[in-house]
Amino acid sequence: MNQGASTQVPSGSRKKSGWSDRRLRWAVGTGIVVMKLLARTWRIRVVGYEGTRDARRKGEPLIFALWHGELFPLLWQHRDEGAKVLISEHRDGEIVARAALALGFGTVRGSTTRGGGRALLEMVRVLKEGGEIAVTPDGPKGPAHRYAPGVLVVAQRSGVPIVCVGLHASRGWRLNSWDRFLIPKPFARITVAYSAPTQVVASSAGEAVAQAEHFEQLHESVSARAALGA
Repeated sequence: MNQGASTQVPSGSRKKSGWSDRRLRWAVGTGIVVMKLLARTWRIRVVGYEGTRDARRKGEPLIFALWHGELFPLLWQHRDEGAKVLISEHRDGEIVARAALALGFGTVRGSTTRGGGRALLEMVRVLKEGGEIAVTPDGPKGPAHRYAPGVLVVAQRSGVPIVCVGLHASRGWRLNSWDRFLIPKPFARITVAYSAPTQVVASSAGEAVAQAEHFEQLHESVSARAALGA
């Protein structure tokens, strides 16, 4: 079911990012090295994965929803699984896109604001072909822990369920950013929790968007379960 990730760098990315290709390679390479060094010390526990495991065994597509601030450890947790990650087209997104490619993901470029229509169509296509999508519904610029319309519309149009993913680290650094971006410290105990695959039951995009609060609450309950470690 999982689709292999392409390693091709999107054309025009250097111009969009405002970074030279050399600086981008350095930033991504440094980030991957730091991630690997840290991740080898992490103790990761997974809870609530049964529904996801069953769906994958049956070859059923899934949409993974994760908070933007938890992207760093979750990219590591799901490396080399071939899912395609929705990544914005702004400058910082280019670094994340290249890092995702290096970790075995594919990418869909866009967001609910810039490049949103094109990205939505591409995600629906990937899902209907049996692939998997990972989305940060509160990205790229927040507000934190709030669902933008895109992921709900994609779920409604594709008929593919959403799996909310929550994470808790016993110790970590928090960046001074809108999402309080998390980097777990060495030897952190990390719990990753998953919801059951949950359909967006709606007959229109408007009805799908109206379910944002429901999925926010579901996601927060998953995050609470991760914090409890059970």
